Amino acid sequence: MTKLSDFTVKAQDGQSLSLERYLGKVVLIVNTATACGLTPQYQGLQELYDDYQEKGFEILDFPCNQFMNQAPGTAEDINAFCSLHYQTSFPRLAKIKVNGKEADPLFQWLKEEASGPLGKPIEWNFVKFLLNREGQVVKRFSAKTEVAELVSHIEHLL
Repeated sequence: MTKLSDFTVKAQDGQSLSLERYLGKVVLIVNTATACGLTPQYQGLQELYDDYQEKGFEILDFPCNQFMNQAPGTAEDINAFCSLHYQTSFPRLAKIKVNGKEADPLFQWLKEEASGPLGKPIEWNFVKFLLNREGQVVKRFSAKTEVAELVSHIEHLL
């Protein structure tokens, strides 16, 4: 059975990063964008991280420019924006593609685990996948799901 720890992704500096380091943690994976109407969700994500990180909760932020080019700029530009406007401190990884033939294998797997063999496409920025401590997908939340709605699900897994 495939699990989160089986994947390696690119860190912002282009280096390979094994997600094995997150085994044993409850993980929320989000495809994000800095120029999206949903970008204010960064504030709620940071609040979740502040409240639960010490209890074994992690957020993995994957900027994605596939939806109307709403994640423009370099990694430095994205970091500067997120630091200035939302004071984010959770891990941000390299820009990623989440749909289509070039979709990253991690997102292919997330979609399949959450919605079956063909994997329902990511509809927009800020789709959220919640994984348990064993690295298995527990639930997919739509882009429009308010971050506050995730609290009970996260607390249950912690």
